[in-house]
Amino acid sequence: MPANNANKDELKEMAEIVFKDESFRIIGACFEVYNNKGFGFTEPLYQECLQHELTLQGIPFVAQPELPMTYKGLTLVQKFRPDFICYGKIVLEIKSVSALTDAHRAQTLNYLHATEFDLGLLVNFGQFPKLVHERLACNRKNTAARSIYEVRGGQLGNI
Repeated sequence: MPANNANKDELKEMAEIVFKDESFRIIGACFEVYNNKGFGFTEPLYQECLQHELTLQGIPFVAQPELPMTYKGLTLVQKFRPDFICYGKIVLEIKSVSALTDAHRAQTLNYLHATEFDLGLLVNFGQFPKLVHERLACNRKNTAARSIYEVRGGQLGNI
């Protein structure tokens, strides 16, 4: 019987949406940019528009922060730059491509692992007829959200 209760607790935890209100506001800002500009422009244009929209909506963010990387405890010269860090805890990665791929998902998951954040939003402005967005959760208690990164990692090639 206790194992059954543990399963219910796990299901309840998995059902809770991580940073629900914050991610709703961020995606809303992305929809506002998409509704205003449409699809098919380059990523830098959407980056700039989204910076303005996040500011207008009062969403705290840092655009393209240069974050340090380490390898076995050593700080690397190479840095990584996610498109946005919002609310100091959500990675927002934007694309303007015909379709999102596993390589895009793996890139976002890598950013989550590097920052130790729990939520990444992957948004594609390049698909018609609608904005496409995905939530990528990286809950350290639940490795299922990392399945693309771990299981298919060898098939992705260089990202």
